[in-house]
Order: sequence, then structure tokens, then C-alpha cells
Amino acid sequence: MTDPTPYTPPEVWTWEKPNGGAFASTNRPVAGATHEKALPVGKHPFQLYSQGTPNGVKVTIMFEELLEAGYDAEYDAWLIRINDGDQFGSGFVDINPNSKIPALLDRSGDKPVRVFESAAILMHLSEKFGNAFQVKDPADRPEMLSWLFWQMGSAPYLGGGFGHFYAYAPQKWQYPIDRYAMEVKRQLDVLDRHLADRDWIAGDTYTIADMAIWPWYGGTVMGWQYKAGTFLDVKSYKNVVEWAERIYERPAVKRGRMVNRIGGDPAMQLHERHAASDFDTNTEDKRRAG
Repeated sequence: MTDPTPYTPPEVWTWEKPNGGAFASTNRPVAGATHEKALPVGKHPFQLYSQGTPNGVKVTIMFEELLEAGYDAEYDAWLIRINDGDQFGSGFVDINPNSKIPALLDRSGDKPVRVFESAAILMHLSEKFGNAFQVKDPADRPEMLSWLFWQMGSAPYLGGGFGHFYAYAPQKWQYPIDRYAMEVKRQLDVLDRHLADRDWIAGDTYTIADMAIWPWYGGTVMGWQYKAGTFLDVKSYKNVVEWAERIYERPAVKRGRMVNRIGGDPAMQLHERHAASDFDTNTEDKRRAG
């Protein structure tokens, strides 16, 4: 369906009313807190405030991979419900002035430091633990960083562009869906060609570049994003599918995908995470409830 009423932009745009769609109640053209609300703080050095969206999953995977590898990276993961506007509470805005999840408070040093933007958090945690989950050969580091920031620049087309107009907009319009579907498929083709002769995104090992890309594009080819797998013909990107499935076999990835998740199978949701035993308790509680 095409829009029968073309839009003529005014000379100066003003925000007059919510524009509809799934996030209309929280979208606004100004920054800053809307209400006073302190954030909870747990006992561990790392305090993560997030929700189990693809950007949030990047970080919980990283934490679980660090713990799986034996690093002392215990963390508290607190749920920020973005549909309820938790990200605009004063405590959250103090950690991330951009009011987006994930946000991290690192209390492991002499003074607490805030880290926001998912790639920055991945880099911070990697460097904190001796460049964990980076490429082994320093010559491969530029490649790893290039793909890490490729993801940061590309995902808005998948999420904010395609996802918004395909799944969340109040009406479906052909032009924006076609425009963003074309770009998402081009990006999947970029990845598919890149993965044709390699197992991992950069170098010969699993790195933070894989962790960053997998929740968005791995989730897309596995049919989790926007229920658009058939529409985008995701199974045709066979190299991406194989890579995505290989990553999902990692126990830390399965756990990371559960943390702060509030949608889908209740047995796969762990709203808050404060200890490794929470996963076992969550499973047992859901088993009894079922």
C-alpha cells in the first residue's frame, strides 16, 4: 500500500503529538529525565541496566562468556522496561544521558565509571580483562574493529528502519518497507559473502565483533526479528545461518540471551540476574509453574 497523502514538510518542524506506533508513548524530541527514580545497586562490581533487546543481549553475552572463560566478571543485571519509560528516570539518565539501553556502572576500580553504547561496553569489558575475546593476531585488530563499528552503523537500518516500518508503525507503507528491506538484504549479503570462507567475523577466533553482530543479524536469519524471516528470505543467506547457529550452540550465548528478556517463551526469560544460580532457579520455578 502506498501513502495516498504525500507529506509536505513545514519550514520548521515542531512536535505536536505522538506519531503513533509501538513506542509513541516514550518517543520525544528532547533529552533529559522525565521523573526522579534512583537505580537499584547490587553487590557485584558491575551493574548493568538493560533490557533483552539485541543491543542489550550483546552485553549479557559478553558477561556470560567472560564468566564461562573463568574471568572474575560477576555482575548484577537490572531490568529497564523501555516501553514503560524506565530509561528516562533520573538515575538511568545519570549513567546514559542518551536514555538508551544498555548502560553499565563499573565499580571495580577506585571510583565508579559509567559506560554507555553497546560497542563501548564490549570494548571496556574486553580491555578490563586483558583484551579478552579480541583477535589473537594484532594485525587482525583493524578488521575486528571495522566489523564491530560496521554493526553499530548498520543496525539502525535493521531496527529503527526496517523493524519500525515493518512491525511497529501504525500503518504499513510500501515505500519505507521496500527501502529498508532492500538495505537489510544488502547488509545480509555483505555478511554472507564475508563468511563464505571463514568461521568467524575477524581473524580465526570468536570475538566481540561476533558478539555485536549476532544478536541483530544472527537473530534475523534465525527468524527471531520482527517475524520477518520469510519476507526477507533469510534462509538464502546460508553462510550467515551457519555462523548464527554455531554461535547459538555456545552455553554462554544461550544464557546471555535470557537475561533481561521480557518477551517470548517465559522459560527463556530471566528478568534480573544476580548470580549464576539464577538460571537454575529460573528454570525450576518455570517448571513448577507449568
